[in-house]
Amino acid sequence: MATTAVETGPDFYHEPSARKGLRGWIFSTDHKRIGILYGVTMMVFFTVAVIIGLLIRLELLYPGKTIVDPQTYNTFFTLHGIMMIFLFIIPGLPAVFGNFLLPIMIGAKDVFFPRLNLLSWWLFLAGGVLALVSLALPGGPADTGWTFYVPYSVRTTTNVLPALMAAFILGFSSILTGLNFITTIHRMRAPGMDWFRMPLFTWSLYATGWIQILATPIIGITLLLVAIERWFGVGIFDPALGGDPVLYQHLFWIYSHPAVYIMVLPGLGVVSEILPVFARRTIFGYKFIAYSSLAIAFIGSLVWAHHMFTVGMSDTGMFIFSFLTFLVSIPSAIKVFNWIATLYKGSIDPDVPLLYVLSMIVQFCIGGFTGLLLGTLAVNIHVQDTYFVVGHFHYVMFGGTGFALFAALHYWFPKMFGRMYAKRPAIVAWLLATIGFNLLYFPMFFLGYLGMPRRYYDYLPEYTIYHQISTVGSWVLALGLLVMVVNLIVALRKGAKASANPWGSKTLEWTVASPPPMENFHEIPVVTKGPYDYSEYERPHETK
Repeated sequence: MATTAVETGPDFYHEPSARKGLRGWIFSTDHKRIGILYGVTMMVFFTVAVIIGLLIRLELLYPGKTIVDPQTYNTFFTLHGIMMIFLFIIPGLPAVFGNFLLPIMIGAKDVFFPRLNLLSWWLFLAGGVLALVSLALPGGPADTGWTFYVPYSVRTTTNVLPALMAAFILGFSSILTGLNFITTIHRMRAPGMDWFRMPLFTWSLYATGWIQILATPIIGITLLLVAIERWFGVGIFDPALGGDPVLYQHLFWIYSHPAVYIMVLPGLGVVSEILPVFARRTIFGYKFIAYSSLAIAFIGSLVWAHHMFTVGMSDTGMFIFSFLTFLVSIPSAIKVFNWIATLYKGSIDPDVPLLYVLSMIVQFCIGGFTGLLLGTLAVNIHVQDTYFVVGHFHYVMFGGTGFALFAALHYWFPKMFGRMYAKRPAIVAWLLATIGFNLLYFPMFFLGYLGMPRRYYDYLPEYTIYHQISTVGSWVLALGLLVMVVNLIVALRKGAKASANPWGSKTLEWTVASPPPMENFHEIPVVTKGPYDYSEYERPHETK
């Protein structure tokens, strides 16, 4: 990858504009400001979702009522799921780090559609605000779970419609983001940057963009049909009106299983960016990792019905979807193999971003292996709709994508904000988060194997010890998140100024100043080699 002289001059925070203050931000079409806007709004929703999650675990500390009644408990896990899935995990890495870094990583001055990019953030904000407003409307918040399963979602008297419309609006935001990223990658790469000179994070955003465009309209139409059924009493999914609730499940999971890869693929790209930097080695198997992202996106779009083995589908259908579930694990395994090979005989520097990446790899593998168990027909029948599924889901989504997001935040923080964070509190936060996460979710595998159903307000006494360990884990995890957030906020105000390339990275975003200048480059760079050549790696001498 060709390098250029470090740019100087005004950074994007001090962009001259007729609009000052907050208006200058919320009406800006600069991709870097839009990425920051996404980050701030998502952290607000994430904080609310974490608090609700802590309340859920507190309620489950003992059998029977602890702090809330059953209806409120149903509301809690519904809101927690909606906020975490639609307002944090799905948009997290693409919307924040994709928006901020994609144009710089490919040598462009902005995304292809800057105004469309701003509109996507406005839609995201509108959907999130509508979801929060639904809490205060007459009838109470939705209590259907984040899946909105019918017939309950058509019959409940709670405020399902605002939640449905919020998810519908958020879907448009996701589609616009994917469309923008794909077009930007196709049309705005710097001279000399062919497909196999792109950073692997860019490859993951490209694969994710196609899923966003092709799969998201399906969930939008499905949620709209549920709203029509509630408004007009049309029998689409409600069996009492001649509808088919299994049809809803098919339509929902045709989107929602590919959405798992919308969540996790950018996280896999983050790992592929960070490992070679802190292993001080060229990435192992670049093309295999790039192609495996596309393979995961394609095969992952065909396995939706492994969520539905207990609905009564044919044996042939169950066998095919079980086989496809095992098949999609192959490109994921290719990535893990290549990551381990990259670390092998590397000069490993265990800095904070790498620590989060290592936690992510272990937890993602646990989530993947338990996913294979769920793809096994006999095992699935036993653990379907139990806490085993909850544990698996959180190991993939939060243990994988969430920890990859924390790794990305610590890796690109100096570039985004021009400041270095304190290393020791960051390591303490990582340790607490890793221990807390595994204390919280690993006992759920035992609960599920022993037969504890998910989403239940109450439970039998023999499950008490596992729930109590899990609840204590939630406190440790929350403490780790608090330490991390406080450390980064302090760094924003008092952190040492970051150089252009504090990690010694090789991709284009590290060739400009920290934070980046307006329009990223005064002259578009010319790329002459690939992005991960660490054959002459020298660690910069930085005080962090």
